[in-house]
Amino acid sequence: MTTAAASLIRIPEDTGAALSAHTTVIGDLAFTTAIPVDANGEVTGDIDAQSRRVLARLEAKLAAVGSGLDRIAHLTIHLCDIPANRDAFNAVYREMMPEGARPVRCLVGVAALARPEMLVEVTAIAAARAR
Repeated sequence: MTTAAASLIRIPEDTGAALSAHTTVIGDLAFTTAIPVDANGEVTGDIDAQSRRVLARLEAKLAAVGSGLDRIAHLTIHLCDIPANRDAFNAVYREMMPEGARPVRCLVGVAALARPEMLVEVTAIAAARAR
C-alpha cells in the first residue's frame, strides 16, 4: 500500500525577528501559538486584556489558514500564577470560544513566559479547512 506524503506549509511570522513560523499546516492539521502582543508588538494589560488579545490573535492566525476557533482539536494554555489568573482567563475563554465546539484543553502553570510582562500564551492544533 502506498500513501501520499502530507504537504507541509509554514506561514512565516510577520516579523523577521521571529524564531518560529506563524502557523504550520501539515495535511489537514494546523499548528500555531499565540502570545498577547498588540499591533505594536507590545504586551500590556492585566490577565483579562491579555486573554482577549491572545485568543483574538489565535483566531486571526487560524483564519489565515482557513480555519477557526471552532476547528481547534487541542488547546494548551500556558498561564503564569494559576491561582491568581485562572478564573479571569476562563471567563474570557467562555465568552470567546464557541460553545459546543470547545476543544480538549490543557492548562499548564508556568513560572514565566518569553517576555516578563506576559501572563498567558496558547498553543493550538486545529483542523485546517479544505483548500
